[in-house]
Amino acid sequence: MSFDRTLPNGPKMPRFLRLIKFVTQPVEYVEDFAKIYGDSFTVLGRNDIPLIYFSQPEALQAIFAADANYFEVGGGNIGLSFLLGTNSLLALDGDRHQRQRQLLTPPFHGERMRAYGQIIPEITQQVITEWKPGKSFNVRHSMQEISLRVILRVVFGLDEGENLQQLRHKISSVLEFLGSPILSFALFFGFLQKDLGAWSPWGWMLRQVQEIDELIYALIRERRAEVNSNRQDILSLMMSARDENNQPMTDIELRDELMTLLIAGHETTASGLTWALYWIDRLPQVQEKLLRELESLGENPDPSIIAKLPYLTAVCQETLRIYPIVINGFPRRVKTAIEIMGYKLQPKDVIIPSIYLAHHREEVYPQPKEFKPERFLEKQFSPYEYLPFGGGNRRCIGMAFAQYEMKLVLATILSRFQVSLVNKRPVRPVRRGLTLAAPAGMRMVANYR
Repeated sequence: MSFDRTLPNGPKMPRFLRLIKFVTQPVEYVEDFAKIYGDSFTVLGRNDIPLIYFSQPEALQAIFAADANYFEVGGGNIGLSFLLGTNSLLALDGDRHQRQRQLLTPPFHGERMRAYGQIIPEITQQVITEWKPGKSFNVRHSMQEISLRVILRVVFGLDEGENLQQLRHKISSVLEFLGSPILSFALFFGFLQKDLGAWSPWGWMLRQVQEIDELIYALIRERRAEVNSNRQDILSLMMSARDENNQPMTDIELRDELMTLLIAGHETTASGLTWALYWIDRLPQVQEKLLRELESLGENPDPSIIAKLPYLTAVCQETLRIYPIVINGFPRRVKTAIEIMGYKLQPKDVIIPSIYLAHHREEVYPQPKEFKPERFLEKQFSPYEYLPFGGGNRRCIGMAFAQYEMKLVLATILSRFQVSLVNKRPVRPVRRGLTLAAPAGMRMVANYR
């Protein structure tokens, strides 16, 4: 690959073939290129725009700490507007991005989090009560069910009624489709995004989203009509939030942010939990240590104490390190020339922070392919070495909540069940839409402890 200016080397294969590998072998895609070209490499995107991958902590620090005006990020996510709308936090830049971020952050912190601490174990119990001891079940489906019910309770404030059932059904269908191979291809091959009527995959998807929209707008209207409501769900908190000009979010902004929380918060947590159960079963020494720690708490421990358990925390951290759910941070399109690792990047160049490669650097994580929670007890990693939720001003606002949920769900399951894989063969991650996940058919068996 040759450029008129110096950029990192990269593969010469045709873009179409490279995209097929990107969709079907997401891990091998970055690993193979890093092996051949080193820490930084360049691939050519649409219209031959250079996409430069970085994973070195120094490079990531330079990217995440740079003034936000150097990059445009929201525009790179515009391909998701069919689902998230154009007012989603992910699609915004500059002042609008900052405003939405400030309005959305409070519900995910401190006191608010504690209020959700009773809900998460309660929902987990409801779902795992349906497991039949000794009978295999699809572990991913169970984890999706838990994370969806948590979102509908915590974000939408719904725990019963017709609205809940309809939303749950519609959202489940859309999320399942989002993870299907056909949609994974459609997200990266624009010619597949054709609405050929309700029976075509893309047409079906657009109609489902429209029906979800109607349910969400009806819910917003209902909430606005409530008088003296003392609700603590995230939708109600978002509706009462005001920006520095004392302006609330519009209905359209609320809808787009709700969809963003739904899509981003559901798939990622379900995948993280599925991987955690996989590793805990594969490594008896990890399971033993974890159970000892949980047993030391006695009966009905307080959720805030569970959340502080060091080994449980380390298991969750290592789960998100070894196979991060999102393989890359948000692409950043350069607006003002900037130098990173000695490379002079020009406007329109696109920077890709590789989370997967950053998490597999031998000098940061010795034996990176090994699952070792102890590494998080022995060392504190910087946000440029460990970044499962992205970094800089684009770091996921739900990070603390996702980690909290993961710990409470695992503690609830493990204190009641021994969960074992039916097939003990090691598995590799596969693409589910925009995320990395365990293969969809993974089955486990639960037995009472």
